[in-house]
Amino acid sequence: MRAAANHVALSPLSFLKRAETVYANLPAVTYGDIRRTWGETSTRCRCVAAGLAEMGIGTGDTIAVLAPNIPELFELHYAVPLSGAVLNTINTRLEPETVAYILSHSDARLVIADTTFAPLLRAAFAINGNVIPVVDICDVSGTGFGQTTYDGLVTHPPMAWTLPTDEWQALALNYTSGTSGRPKGVIYHHRGAYLMAMGAVAGWALPPHPTYLSVVPMFHCNGWNHPWAIAIVGGHIIFTRDTTPAKLLAAMALHNVTHLGAAPIVLQMLCDSAEAEALTFEPKIRVLTAGAPPPPATLEKAAVLGLDVMQVYGLTETYGHIAQCLWQEEWDALPAAARAEKQAMQGVCFPMVEDIRVVDRATGEDVPRDGISQGEIAIRGNTVMKGYYKDAAATSEAFAGGWFWSGDAAVIHSDGYLQIRDRLKDVIISGGENISSIEVEAVLYRHPCILAAAVVARPHATWGESPCAFVELREGAATTEAEIITFCRDRIAHFKAPKTVVFGPIPKTATGKIQKFMLRAAARDLGVQP
Repeated sequence: MRAAANHVALSPLSFLKRAETVYANLPAVTYGDIRRTWGETSTRCRCVAAGLAEMGIGTGDTIAVLAPNIPELFELHYAVPLSGAVLNTINTRLEPETVAYILSHSDARLVIADTTFAPLLRAAFAINGNVIPVVDICDVSGTGFGQTTYDGLVTHPPMAWTLPTDEWQALALNYTSGTSGRPKGVIYHHRGAYLMAMGAVAGWALPPHPTYLSVVPMFHCNGWNHPWAIAIVGGHIIFTRDTTPAKLLAAMALHNVTHLGAAPIVLQMLCDSAEAEALTFEPKIRVLTAGAPPPPATLEKAAVLGLDVMQVYGLTETYGHIAQCLWQEEWDALPAAARAEKQAMQGVCFPMVEDIRVVDRATGEDVPRDGISQGEIAIRGNTVMKGYYKDAAATSEAFAGGWFWSGDAAVIHSDGYLQIRDRLKDVIISGGENISSIEVEAVLYRHPCILAAAVVARPHATWGESPCAFVELREGAATTEAEIITFCRDRIAHFKAPKTVVFGPIPKTATGKIQKFMLRAAARDLGVQP
């Protein structure tokens, strides 16, 4: 029978409760001159939870947070759920209108904000026409307007450890990056976060006491759930606040970093920075990268720098990464370019994921494992969201047929490895042929003048659609549309090569995702190509 003796609600709170004893005297956090052990960190988390309770925060209340990756935001990943509340980490680079929408839609009861973002918060309040209580994080210069401070919360007597009575209780509310309109609120539960963290430890083979550099924004899938996973192994988390390549590389060298996660755009910036030229990390730093598949050219540079990169795949709706390009020993013998091609695959399920399929939506059948036939990725497992907040229709659509439908087009290779081809809405259909924008972008990234590239469809009078490339050039570089088109035609089928090249900055979200909905609109504005 199920009883208290054999059934305990799963929650990542258990990891910090254990770390408080097992790793009490080991380093947990380093941030500038700040050094804290796991014992000290745990006590602070419990004090903040008590302070929140004193403010009237309780089960189911949403607490919004505007802060960069600093120790306070890490502590809130435990303090907020311990209080019973729901953590809503907001993208700090959003404009006031979207912040206002999230605060309203999430039913936030309280905002905890770094004083740097006080102007952004004031503007959001003005748009909503209301003000909710604010707690100031006074980390750097800046004038807040909160009724109390984070340091004030830490002065409360620590709250006792209490797990949720229901592991399906909401733990976090994360908003999608809004690459195609209004962001949706994705609900995480305690059970999913627990299993995601355990799966990350197993899938990444995290050793005891790794030194982890906090790069993945904690407003993005709660930093891929790494704040919870690192507590399992008693890791040492390094914070830099600023994520410029120079500061990240300096921290990697100074603290002997062993692990980090980073979006492909961050990986590219690290590899291309002037500071990287004199560095080679040995032993290699193990890196997870997710988002748009990294160009093989970037992976080749990362290998030279001493970064052991594993491509992973996931969505906000799946708590972050749920597939991994698990390295096979026989790939070691491949040439560098071929190894990079293998690394760019999204691979196989993480241990905590039940199944991932690639489905032909027209037939409902799995596509052949031929590396050619495309279908939509469908996912089933315990790390799929609880649902979209206040959007039953979208939740029902996403869960049709007992699977979560990702909206991503992919193929399956003969070895069972998954490879993303595109977002379904980003596939270019030219003369009846499907063109993967990712494939074309990978070629563009090999051009020595190109820093960033994105490909979308432009209306074409004859073919229906044609590839339109948007490119950012490296500083001081110069090239032409004709030269880039020729460069691509020399490396891929002519019908896949761009027929239009637009030069200029490429719009991105704060997590490095290219906002292709804006580029699609720009391509349409160019008119029908004759």
